[in-house]
Amino acid sequence: MALYARVNILGGNSVRLPRGDASNAVVLDHDPIGRANAWVEKGAHKLFVVDLDAAIRGDHENRPLIEDLIDSTETPVVVAGGIRSRSEVDRLLKAGAWRVTMGTAAIVDQVLTWDLCREYSGSIMISLDVKPDEELVYRGWTEGSGRYLEEVLAEMSAAGAAGFMVAEAGRDALEEPPNHDALRMALSVATESEEVVAAGGVRHLDDLRELVALEVDGKRLGGVVVGREVTAGRFTLEEAAAILAG
Repeated sequence: MALYARVNILGGNSVRLPRGDASNAVVLDHDPIGRANAWVEKGAHKLFVVDLDAAIRGDHENRPLIEDLIDSTETPVVVAGGIRSRSEVDRLLKAGAWRVTMGTAAIVDQVLTWDLCREYSGSIMISLDVKPDEELVYRGWTEGSGRYLEEVLAEMSAAGAAGFMVAEAGRDALEEPPNHDALRMALSVATESEEVVAAGGVRHLDDLRELVALEVDGKRLGGVVVGREVTAGRFTLEEAAAILAG
């Protein structure tokens, strides 16, 4: 199980989003590249970099910064946010991204997503941001899609997605537990070759232990994303890495 460290980028800054609300973004620092490399030094196996400007407004001003971030590390980088065209997928993969995630495009342009999953086999993950009723939201959590977790999982699995990043829209990761039901559903639908990653964060190490133990039909999570909980001092990245290693 891989430990992913999150780097949210908004306006060129590293930020955290209380309940995923960009209007209340809290600036952590002005150096996302330094933050990413610090995560790696502390034990992160992979980096999950989210371009919030691209996700919410379709503004790609952070892309050169993200390309520099990828170039600064040998650690696998997954890029998310506003990836809704063949040119963006091609640009980021050529820049050295290990994988990219598609969220909005997977809902509004399934033909494109199917084509890209086949053209860039093993490189396209699907980002699924789910509400408590399992409706998916998109465009940076700003709109309801009218579509639901199980049907989109099945479609994107059939399309040949490399895996799924599952997060809970509107959840406060420091106060509310992970949505185990949504993760179980993802594991039940995904094939053994498709990685399911818990991308919503955890409250504490006990939550992390529960995710490590989560199993459906012999399938387990391929990774978990942390960030805010480490910054808030709930536990260290080294402690999290030790639990995953165990």
